[in-house]
Amino acid sequence: MMEKRDPATESANPLKDLTRAQFAALGGDAVAYVKSVNGLLLSSMIEDAQFDASAQYQLVMSADGTPLMVADTSEAVAEWLGDQSIGVATLH
Repeated sequence: MMEKRDPATESANPLKDLTRAQFAALGGDAVAYVKSVNGLLLSSMIEDAQFDASAQYQLVMSADGTPLMVADTSEAVAEWLGDQSIGVATLH
């Protein structure tokens, strides 16, 4: 049986309180985050690329905001990250 977590006893994750500048300073290409975005947004971010405007994609970005990889599934992202030396930060 799973026990419910007591939020009062959990330690705070320091990454949740970082400013954009602090997050970017963590290491640029050493830390990344994954964000689900639509094709319309991707097409505006990445020159010379065409994406289905209504489709959802997984965008991997470095801490400094540089796009590293785009995939159509989270499984493809997980496989790609497994081959990289990158720490992944979870955003909420």
